[in-house]
Amino acid sequence: MRATDCDVAVLGAGPYGLAVAAHLRACGIETHVLGDAMAFWRTQMPRGMLLRSPWPASHISAPGHGLTLEHYQFERKVRFSAPVPLEHFVGYGQWFQRKVVPDLDPRRVARIDQNGTGFHLRLDDETVMHACRVVIAGGIAPFAYRPPEFHGCPRELVSHASEHNDLTRFAGKRVAVVGGGQSALESAALLKEGGVGDVEVLVRQATVFVAKERPPRAYMQPLRPVLNAPSGVGPPLVSWLVMQPQLFRRTPRRFQERVARVCAIPGGVPWLRPRLAGVRMTTDRRVMRARAGDDVVDLMLDDGSSRTVDHVLLGTGYHVDISRYEFLSTELLRGIDQLRGFPRLGPGLETSVPGLHIVGAPAAWSYGPLMRFVVGTGFAARALTQQIRQPVAA
Repeated sequence: MRATDCDVAVLGAGPYGLAVAAHLRACGIETHVLGDAMAFWRTQMPRGMLLRSPWPASHISAPGHGLTLEHYQFERKVRFSAPVPLEHFVGYGQWFQRKVVPDLDPRRVARIDQNGTGFHLRLDDETVMHACRVVIAGGIAPFAYRPPEFHGCPRELVSHASEHNDLTRFAGKRVAVVGGGQSALESAALLKEGGVGDVEVLVRQATVFVAKERPPRAYMQPLRPVLNAPSGVGPPLVSWLVMQPQLFRRTPRRFQERVARVCAIPGGVPWLRPRLAGVRMTTDRRVMRARAGDDVVDLMLDDGSSRTVDHVLLGTGYHVDISRYEFLSTELLRGIDQLRGFPRLGPGLETSVPGLHIVGAPAAWSYGPLMRFVVGTGFAARALTQQIRQPVAA
């Protein structure tokens, strides 16, 4: 085994990991990035997907705003508009990576341990690397939520929406989609468009919310940029608070939780509405029991009715729990102050373990809903870089 030293090791090469690396390297901080560029987006999101985020909120942050979607389009001579197609966002992320982290290390981190002068990272090839600081940008893949009523069902019959990058594999089958959010609804639309004639969406809520595209009245047009932040995260006015994570975290905890709930109301964006025509929606119903049989799944609903389908696709979102990051040693995990799986983060998105930072969705409890979206890369990367650049107190 050989040891390699670096100032900062960044685990993950998705939007957050790449943004952090761009900002740190711009300040001359030695940064080693490990991971597979845009792997989650490339391998665990379905072909044909469109980004929910508006155009201004779909850029990965870099100093000087020089690596935007517009720059990517110009250099690569491609044309697309909002909503951004998945394949172009993946291409943009890979282009971004080649610009800021051409020396990306594709190895996987198997385990992180703390030592007296920083952290030891054991890689999958048994190499041990030492880093003074570690930034975890591990993404949300480990947090995919599988409701308990589906425990015990094989993944061949019951799978999470994040487990597929091609939904056409279900063509000709009967598929039940569980959930009422963007992921579930867009999956249902893609299934229908991919040749699945029998698609039913099962939703616990009494209604399925899919926003309507309403052109603003003339007198309201000047107020749109005043009422709505460009992030697209949250309702009017509230979205501006969400855009200021440092301010958000200073508000009372009860208020923060209310804002987070408002920003997480399940539903779909306006461009989904026509694509869902012909998709059967069953609302105000919950799956009470799922039983896997011979190549089928029998579902019992809370009204006593039943369904027999060839596959169940779970559009049930993600529940953050950093203990699911398998690379965190038991000792290190024990030292991180947590609440319901979320780390309590201080300035610079630093955990209670000095020198260990976590960015992305796990930072949402401390810094608000913006951290769940690409648009949050700007704040996270700048705040973390500022914290790391501060001289250590004697």
